[in-house]
Amino acid sequence: MEKDSNCIRFDWAAKYILRDKADFIILEGFVSAILDEKITITELLESESNQKEKDDKYNRVDIKAKNGKGDIILIEIQQSTEHYFLQRVLFGMAKTITEHFKLGEHYNNVKKVYSINILYFDFGKGDDYLYHGYNTLVGVNTGDQLKVTATERQGIKTFLSEKIFPEYYILRVEKFDKEEAHSAREEWMRYLNCGYIDPNTTVHGLHEAYERLQELKMTVGERKAYEKHLENISYQISVLDSARIDGRIEGRAEGKNEAYEEIIERMRKAGLDEETIRQITRT
Repeated sequence: MEKDSNCIRFDWAAKYILRDKADFIILEGFVSAILDEKITITELLESESNQKEKDDKYNRVDIKAKNGKGDIILIEIQQSTEHYFLQRVLFGMAKTITEHFKLGEHYNNVKKVYSINILYFDFGKGDDYLYHGYNTLVGVNTGDQLKVTATERQGIKTFLSEKIFPEYYILRVEKFDKEEAHSAREEWMRYLNCGYIDPNTTVHGLHEAYERLQELKMTVGERKAYEKHLENISYQISVLDSARIDGRIEGRAEGKNEAYEEIIERMRKAGLDEETIRQITRT
């Protein structure tokens, strides 16, 4: 990806800029491109890492939004490796569902939840930059998908299970390597990857993002805070990389020691005396 950045990183914008109603169109454009359907965001809801910190050193940003249908959309931006990432995503999904359901309510009021996860670290094996999953009820013997029926005031309604169960989207930003974008989704991925937005874009939300998020429009104070944010990200990645390297070196050293002790034990079992073993191993 060789496009030069001309806009503020999306994680910074999501935490400090895009929380005003006037900027919802930017989030709407992004979510619409990922879900491949027109989305209208009506409000932002409180989430654990939404808070604006004076000294922001967190590598995760959350946005919790509600669309025009009352569905909940979780957008999470993760900068560095987290071993139990999927478990935390699952926990967050379950927590969101229960937070928006009151005991005593009809189960028909359980909210549909979308989890959109923007990852800037290597996450598993796979060739695609976007993965999507949800729970389906499939026949073990027939392979057909069960159509659920429910009785409502208007009569009997038929629907598939994914209309109820949560949906998950994993965006592997570093896997997107196209310099030229040919769809709304690809233009958004290019922006996430390198911060570049085509000034002449017609993609919903991206034109507004270009106008709102240009680095050149930042005040001196905003630019200093933004540069500090980038430094924090680099520092976090460096610390994690160092820890991984130290772990590998430690592991190799432990492995060598274990192999060394095993060889010595085999010599003893073969009947060699301690002096001969010391001469062979030079210990």
